[in-house]
Amino acid sequence: MPTSYVALWKNGELHDRVIAAGSILDSCTLCPRECRVDRNKGRTGFCRTGMLPVVSGYGPHFGEEKPLVGRNGSGTIFFSGCTMSCIFCQNYTTSQGMKGRPVTHEELAGIMIRLRDMGCHNINLVSPTHVVPSILSALEIAAGKGLDIPLVYNTGTYDSVRTLKLLNGIVDIYMPDAKYGSDTIARDLSGVDGYTGVMKNAICEMYRQVGDLTCGDGIAMKGLLVRHLVLPGNLAGSAEVMEFIAHRISQKSYVNIMDQYHPAWKAAGTDLLHSYHDLGRPVTGREFGQALGYARKIGLYRGFDTGGSCKS
Repeated sequence: MPTSYVALWKNGELHDRVIAAGSILDSCTLCPRECRVDRNKGRTGFCRTGMLPVVSGYGPHFGEEKPLVGRNGSGTIFFSGCTMSCIFCQNYTTSQGMKGRPVTHEELAGIMIRLRDMGCHNINLVSPTHVVPSILSALEIAAGKGLDIPLVYNTGTYDSVRTLKLLNGIVDIYMPDAKYGSDTIARDLSGVDGYTGVMKNAICEMYRQVGDLTCGDGIAMKGLLVRHLVLPGNLAGSAEVMEFIAHRISQKSYVNIMDQYHPAWKAAGTDLLHSYHDLGRPVTGREFGQALGYARKIGLYRGFDTGGSCKS
């Protein structure tokens, strides 16, 4: 079944979105930081990205959630730069160090087509927030060349609702991180102000657009898939995050509760703030079990309690 963006490409609506998104770069307010630099003239703000996106790599990815991976992998494109600055980022050479090279919109469209031709089940856009205009421009080109597989928006969720509305009917699968239950911890560990409100508003908008995750033959087709990384010392505020998902979004939400935290980048050093010394160690089995137990207690079950499958 063709994805929604194919219909929008055919009726010209996708082109209108390309124009609207591109104009935002004149005084960039794509994300809540609202740096207001003219990226169309090569200026850069917090994300360190000008008019063209920087891509650090791409290819079939088999380490994502089961409904995304299937048999042939998720067609993942890694964008350099980020709207956040998590001190424990495992991909800091890309997110903060800008590893990669700028690509034109035609090149980005070509990458999408190559991933489709390799049999990937979807196009998985990692850290897409700051390059939405480029994604839309490339998608318009790729749709004209026959791209018709689901588009995945894989974000840390420091996203503006206004920007997300430009993606309505274009993104098939939203995959946001619900990182924190505390604004103070989010500011200290990821350098963002007002994260919990921004995250909640963004995920509510994502859910409004796509609803609960739906699959065909075990492969994700459309919907919301939420990730939550459990942090040592309960720094992520897992209970608060799970309450938000269950009570404000849906008890049928597909949630991947992750235990793979390990100290990386600044968290692997010795200069951590005293309050966050727990970041210097992995998550314990007990801490992870407590997060799972609370999610079950309030009625969540899809994802972490279904072996990662897309059972409803």
